[in-house]
Amino acid sequence: MTTTDILALENQLCFAAVTAARTIVQAYRPVLEPLGLTHPQYLVMLALWERDPRSLGELAAALALEPATVSPLVKRLEAQGLLVRTRRPGDERTLDIAVTDTGRALRAQALEVPAQVLARTGLTVDEAVALRDALARFAGAKPTA
Repeated sequence: MTTTDILALENQLCFAAVTAARTIVQAYRPVLEPLGLTHPQYLVMLALWERDPRSLGELAAALALEPATVSPLVKRLEAQGLLVRTRRPGDERTLDIAVTDTGRALRAQALEVPAQVLARTGLTVDEAVALRDALARFAGAKPTA
């Protein structure tokens, strides 16, 4: 990169990240549609399939989102019968979010999602893992002043 093109759009990390995010969400859309899930809803289900119950705050932290962003997703998934919210025993202020039997059954169908998305992206498993790891390392980096 020369100093004359340092501000070129194609040289910007932010532009590459935004377009990559949009592209991957577009790859997931047709794969998730038969499951009745949007990409954000899929992420909620993934987190809860890993561990449930979780409070809204715990779930939001796992997803690196604000609770106010996760709450409507949880409500829609509950309306679909995939989740249930219950008061935590011993702490009535906390709502625990858990996967229902229907939500657990959906997990079996979701096992096909990663391979289908990988096929849609044209990446090999090794390329996808390297990209994921680089993005995770980047996402965990603290900007310097």
